[in-house]
Amino acid sequence: MLYYQPFPIAMDKGEGSTLWDIDGHEFVNLCGEYTAGLFGHSETRIHTAVHQAMMRGLNFAAVGRAEYELARLICARFPSMELIRFTNSGTEANLMALTAARVHTGRDMILAFRGGYHGGVLLFTPEGPSPVTVPFPFLSANYNDTDSAAAVIAHNQDRLAAVIVEPMLGSGGCIPAESSFLQMLREATREVGALLIFDEVVTSRMSDGGLQKRLGITPDLTTLGKYMAGGMSFGAFGGRADVLSLFDGRLPHAGTFNNNVLSMAAGRVALGEIFTKEVAEELYVRGERLRTALNDRLMKLGVSMHFSGLGSVATAHYRPPLIRCAYTPTTREDGLRELFFLDMLKAGFYMARRGMIALSLPVLQSDLDRFIDAVEEFARTRQGLLGSGSARAR
Repeated sequence: MLYYQPFPIAMDKGEGSTLWDIDGHEFVNLCGEYTAGLFGHSETRIHTAVHQAMMRGLNFAAVGRAEYELARLICARFPSMELIRFTNSGTEANLMALTAARVHTGRDMILAFRGGYHGGVLLFTPEGPSPVTVPFPFLSANYNDTDSAAAVIAHNQDRLAAVIVEPMLGSGGCIPAESSFLQMLREATREVGALLIFDEVVTSRMSDGGLQKRLGITPDLTTLGKYMAGGMSFGAFGGRADVLSLFDGRLPHAGTFNNNVLSMAAGRVALGEIFTKEVAEELYVRGERLRTALNDRLMKLGVSMHFSGLGSVATAHYRPPLIRCAYTPTTREDGLRELFFLDMLKAGFYMARRGMIALSLPVLQSDLDRFIDAVEEFARTRQGLLGSGSARAR
């Protein structure tokens, strides 16, 4: 993910939404630490909270005030959250949520979707589970394929413990789920007694209560991570009280740093003071406008390139728009991804190598305007390689 020829750039420092590499080159950070860097590199309120927590001492091996207050903040925001438990990452959160679902239902199978990413050991390629994925008995279906997923759920209802889904594929290309698809998953899992898990590690930023609140679809369990601790390591899973109560004695939940004082203190400020409902909505609208502007420029040039996504997260694709599920890129598309990444570096923009951008709060509108111009210049300069496109972008 970070390596590319002839060698990856090594960053030296960051301030606001700006990065400097060890050679002194300056970049606008549009990678946003893959959505974890929502607050930029130098939000003073988060720095102060971390410093004050350090001054009070590290590693208490006990519950703490900030932990309780952060839990209360999150539960008040997300419709599915009756109880919550903290972890160190979204990966851990998903592992614990899946385990809880299997124990709660007394079943073993899990349905995941091709192209889904639920952590370093829960990776599903367009062909199916990656070799690094934990050996749970997984079933696979295509994202946004309502009929196929419904059939898999019905056929395996006696063994199906849970369906885990991102309301928008993140690393799978920023492909939004259709509301009807998610609603079917909600109804079908309820009918067969399986649990529906929304992985909102990425999409929780889409409102103050994630995409579940924006869409009005409430899962049984939700997993979280990324930005919520202001840049500190963080993960969480929560939902129905009858499922989470398993951890009151029947299931252990170990983790030395699950409630570490730095993450809890930073998270309390990040969510309680900075990322308010109004700020979340403003960021969502800002991202929607950016993606629309990018696609309008590309459509006018008539090239086979567009951006998909929701709100403040988007990914570039090099095929006609309205992509509904994950796909394996062609050799040509892989080459264009690399070329776009390197051309944007040359233009002064740092983004994910796979073409994903994730806005942070301190990014300036003037920088986004320059990025739109840079993308148009890329499309114009590389028009012969991109080829022609058709249809409107989402």
